[in-house]
Amino acid sequence: MPVRVHPLVPPLLAGLALLAATPAIAQSTSSTLQELDKIVVTAQKREQQVQDVPIAITAYSGEFLDALGIDGFEQLGNYVPGLQTQVQSPNNPGFVIRGITSDSGDATSEPRVSVFQDGVSISRSRGSVVELFDMERVEVLRGPQGTLFGRGAQIGAVHLIQNKARATFGGAFRAGFGNFDETYFTGHLNTPLVDDTLYGRIAVFHQQRDGTIDNLAGGDLNGRDTQAIRGALRWDLGDTGTLDLILNHQRDTPPGTAFRSGSIPTREGRIAFWDSAADLNRGEALGLDRTVDSATLLGEFRLSDDWTLSSITGWRRFDSTEQFDGDGSQVDLLEFAEIAEGRQFSQEIRFNYDAGGAFRGFAGVSAFDESGSQRVPFSTDERSFYALLSPTLTAATGGLLPVVPLLNPDGTPNTSLSVINVHPALQQMLGLPALLPLKARHTEEYANFGDVRALEAFADGTWSMTDRFDLTLGLRYTREEITSGYEALYYGTPSVLGLFLPSFPDNVAFPNALSAPTAGRLQASDTFSSAVGRAVAAYRFADDLNGYASVSRGRRPDLLQFNDGAIEQVDAEIVWNYEIGLKGAASDGRFVYDLAAFYYDYSNFQAQVENPSGTPFFITANGGNARAVGFEAALTNRFTDRLSGFLNYGWIDAKFNALDDDDNPQSLAGNRFRLTPEHTVALGLDWQLPFGAGHAFYVRPNYSWRAKVFFEDDNSPAISQDAFGLLNLNAGVRLAGGWDLQAYVQNLTDETYLVDAGNTGALFGTPTFVPGSPRLYGVRVGYTF
Repeated sequence: MPVRVHPLVPPLLAGLALLAATPAIAQSTSSTLQELDKIVVTAQKREQQVQDVPIAITAYSGEFLDALGIDGFEQLGNYVPGLQTQVQSPNNPGFVIRGITSDSGDATSEPRVSVFQDGVSISRSRGSVVELFDMERVEVLRGPQGTLFGRGAQIGAVHLIQNKARATFGGAFRAGFGNFDETYFTGHLNTPLVDDTLYGRIAVFHQQRDGTIDNLAGGDLNGRDTQAIRGALRWDLGDTGTLDLILNHQRDTPPGTAFRSGSIPTREGRIAFWDSAADLNRGEALGLDRTVDSATLLGEFRLSDDWTLSSITGWRRFDSTEQFDGDGSQVDLLEFAEIAEGRQFSQEIRFNYDAGGAFRGFAGVSAFDESGSQRVPFSTDERSFYALLSPTLTAATGGLLPVVPLLNPDGTPNTSLSVINVHPALQQMLGLPALLPLKARHTEEYANFGDVRALEAFADGTWSMTDRFDLTLGLRYTREEITSGYEALYYGTPSVLGLFLPSFPDNVAFPNALSAPTAGRLQASDTFSSAVGRAVAAYRFADDLNGYASVSRGRRPDLLQFNDGAIEQVDAEIVWNYEIGLKGAASDGRFVYDLAAFYYDYSNFQAQVENPSGTPFFITANGGNARAVGFEAALTNRFTDRLSGFLNYGWIDAKFNALDDDDNPQSLAGNRFRLTPEHTVALGLDWQLPFGAGHAFYVRPNYSWRAKVFFEDDNSPAISQDAFGLLNLNAGVRLAGGWDLQAYVQNLTDETYLVDAGNTGALFGTPTFVPGSPRLYGVRVGYTF
């Protein structure tokens, strides 16, 4: 796809890079971007300035997120080096940290990237997308974080910290509207309930936007409709400690995802993804209905001057049903739904020690109990399905079945072939009658199930060997019991095509077309033990210059999955990470930088591949050995008391090795990891123009750019996205009385790009493509009291 770059972008990029290396010339103010280096984080289970943490970490305050208009995961990934976020819908996200993707909705598959909300794992993909409203901060940790965040943080963690109830009265709201009939509202109210003892907070979020792509079959696609509410209580126990209770509820009912066919034209005769309507079956019936509920209880208790106790109790559930057109066309071919459910409970107890001496650290235990399922109903018109697959069937039967066109000359679906005339050779071979009627509606279903019960023990400590040198060692032991299940249902009427698919003449799916029916649920269980850890050496070269070197081990748990009629085990994926970093400040703290270089070595890389046996459509296979090397830089600069900016850059070369452990060539040798651009850049400015008595205009442009990405590990050029960039702008006026009037534009240059490609349709020779959002704009008014 051609790359269109706005003519202002290269000068802006060059100018900011130059300014980032230029000493600031005035005192700092309270500007949002000017305070990034002063954020206090708890990544190591204690409060630290972000610049003092010997980890590659990016932390953004809630004020920064509001200033840039970041209220969704799909935007967050543009501003964190090493992080990519792909959100087809709230039910179908992808998180990529340093080349490793976590996007499977399979209930038996463990995420590689952990997403946490106030210390509670929300990593299961179908429930992990939550709105970023009324946030205290977001912390993104890159590299194996199993010691700090548990079994799922193989390659990194995203930690969402929500605002808690406080001992003050106040609140704020922001409301607005935009193109595509967008309506927007978010706000919070905080108030003491019992003096010096009990405080309450409530926050709400609403955003509705019509789809950006019209659907000729009815309705629209790629829209948004989310409602969320959060309630929080804090019980202040005085010198003893605090208890925080947080309740969350979110409902998502957006229209369907625009999976666009790259080979089947619409009824208007068009294939172009841009500036043309889609033509997806089922019209307004496409879309998502998802509910996510959670309850979190946080306890912080002072046991003595040196010891504190932290308790994190989490309960969570999600239920979702998503209807999608897998072939992305008007033809009744691959009509799917996904029904996903998840339930989990977790408990962590952690003892923290800090006597102000040379040693500080923590130790604790945690328990995690999760169960989930993913059901996939499938329906098709066998007449159209035969036409799509007839070239394959003709080749498989040596020409004994005819090739049938998928479309009529006028562009309408060809459903004229209602009966297959069975060749005499096939009649004799399979014992078939001379005529086989094709069904106008065939339905079937497969499902997977996963249960996990894990117990973990962990400890992490830091020794100050000298005034400048710190050594940190951490270890986490996990024992987990995994149960995986699979079943495929037969609805009573056989599929004629099941006689020939998916591997003629074995008829392994018959009487279904895709999923060989099972005699009830196939299930297997096993227990695994593992250990991950880290060793970090940190050195303070000066008060404003810190360096570190670390070695850490990450693990993606063993997997039990259904394949070829049985449950099989896929060995745990292991990664060793070697990293060095430098964090510092210059020009009296006005220029702040965070640099990191890393090398990853993977064994038993769990690659997602097409299932040669049919369904499930994708399975996890041992992709062998892989490696990744990269560099990340995060720069912020306060140029004047009115102008500040940031620049993030990431480079990663992540590929599969040429040979496996036995020196045999690997099938994916030399291929880049999917969803992993080699270069990413993000930059932004915050320009304040005071006027009058405490008023100010502000202008906040920001730009993000990424290099070419492949959407699958096989690196097909046809299923990729060329380099592209997005330019956004927030501008407005902040009044002294607490009012804020803002206008925003996202994708100012109306860049055309893809969110994803390939998808389920690629398995049947008709890949689909999901276009990204066009130019979005609107106005919002806010008030803080």
